[in-house]
Amino acid sequence: MRAVCLQHVSFEGPGAFAAALMKHGSSIEYHLVPKKGLPQNPGDLLIVMGGPMSVNDPDPWIAEEASFIRSALLADKPVLGVCLGSQFMAKALGGIVRPGPALEIGMTPIHLTDEGKQDPVFATQPETFEVFEWHGEIFDLPGDSVPLAGSDAAPLQAFRYGSRAYGLLFHLEMEPTGIDALCRESTPDLTKVGLTAHQVRATALPHLSQLHRVADRLVAYLLDSAR
Repeated sequence: MRAVCLQHVSFEGPGAFAAALMKHGSSIEYHLVPKKGLPQNPGDLLIVMGGPMSVNDPDPWIAEEASFIRSALLADKPVLGVCLGSQFMAKALGGIVRPGPALEIGMTPIHLTDEGKQDPVFATQPETFEVFEWHGEIFDLPGDSVPLAGSDAAPLQAFRYGSRAYGLLFHLEMEPTGIDALCRESTPDLTKVGLTAHQVRATALPHLSQLHRVADRLVAYLLDSAR
């Protein structure tokens, strides 16, 4: 099995998803799209990571990536979009991506929808649980998709398109080094919400092992669906 990971900045990589991929017998290819361009194909599993840019920015590579993702989705390829990646998925499927009411940074409670409670990945989770967030934009539910979870600031935090494409506004994959990198590279965001890097790290660390278990379950499900 071969996973293809689209990155947009070097400091937002697949984190715990990479360990899960290796555990379940998949290799992983990395493509820093703004600098290196898109791969020839989406592999057996396409993973689209985050970044500080917006899918509404006019850069040519953004439109090209949205088209690439749309092709993978319409071909029923397994796809996982995280934060900016989920916004790419929403846009590729005709959804609207727009500024949210506030920055969501750090641990945030999300609530499963009725569909989320029946989802093959998220059904094992409590109805309400905390996830790691770092985003300012949100999206509407794209056509033919199923809403899985929401929060107070973002009514749609996760959706599924078909049976094997997931868009997650939150980060299941975040590791301590990833949190440190986000805090270092996005310090103005912390200032806006009145948080320190120490606060973000301290509140997140106790939750990471649980988030990684969900990440592992999600990767295993998507790889199984590709076999």
